[in-house]
Amino acid sequence: MPKRSNQVEWIFAPDDVARIRFAFSPIWELIASLRVLRDPARHSFHLPWLRAVRSRLSGADLAELFALVPLHGYIVDFATPTPLTPLPDFAAELDLVRRTPPERAAREAARVAGTDPRAVERFLDDPEAGVARFSDALERYWETAFAEFWPRIHGLLEADVLRRSRHLAAGGARELFADLHPNVRWLGDRLVVARHWSHHAPLGGDGLVLVPTSFSWPDVTVMVMPYRPMLIYPVTGAGTLWTAGPPPAPGALAALIGRTRAQILTALADPATTSALARRMALTPGAVSQHLTVLTDGGLVTRRRLGREVVYRRTPMGDSLACAS
Repeated sequence: MPKRSNQVEWIFAPDDVARIRFAFSPIWELIASLRVLRDPARHSFHLPWLRAVRSRLSGADLAELFALVPLHGYIVDFATPTPLTPLPDFAAELDLVRRTPPERAAREAARVAGTDPRAVERFLDDPEAGVARFSDALERYWETAFAEFWPRIHGLLEADVLRRSRHLAAGGARELFADLHPNVRWLGDRLVVARHWSHHAPLGGDGLVLVPTSFSWPDVTVMVMPYRPMLIYPVTGAGTLWTAGPPPAPGALAALIGRTRAQILTALADPATTSALARRMALTPGAVSQHLTVLTDGGLVTRRRLGREVVYRRTPMGDSLACAS
């Protein structure tokens, strides 16, 4: 077990366990992608994305972004605020970055051990203007290199959250954290995360926000006070992000219920929402919804509300039909 001097230790009260929640963070993925740009060898499964965006970024000025998001070590925390809702959009998260108090931004920028000290010094000379420049640069980078890919990334993250939400509902915190990451350990009333620095504190009733990530894979990252506690963990199946497509429809099953419905039934080996299936199938949500209605009426699929989402999964009959084909 790691020594306390090299770990983050959150103490959970009963209310904290009940307030564990998942959220997505497009801005976290965007920030993490800045490291992928500079170290593609460590993130080789993102090469399809790199090939697609590298030429677009040839004339972009990313110096200040790279300075405050160095390849190794501390990243300014104000760039990755804890999501306030489970499904924040990029604009809402960027607005939180823009509203960072200059004094906080300056404190955090002063901690960065980057490779461009002049860029950091420029930021520190006028942190209010620096926050504005940094935010504007993030917005341009998002529009140029990331926005069109976010639906695919979100689909992968959503599948992971649905699976882990079932673990939490079935087995509580112990099952949820059992395979989250080798550096994360649940000890009954506390969560321990191995880090290179120390933090030991109760959560204080606010619970913990869990955020899956593909661009930070395979690392685990934490946020602590003064921000709401957040644990960013590597998504399962990150290597499939740029290769996943509609699953092949078994011939006999396709002949029986149609190719698209067979693909949807095959895809529901893991539960999914209409929007996630639509992204994977490259269909409209309306078309997927119509097919799901037919499959549900036929007893092959069932639906269940999970928070604000409606999740579909195969019934035992659907499993038998999909696996036998």
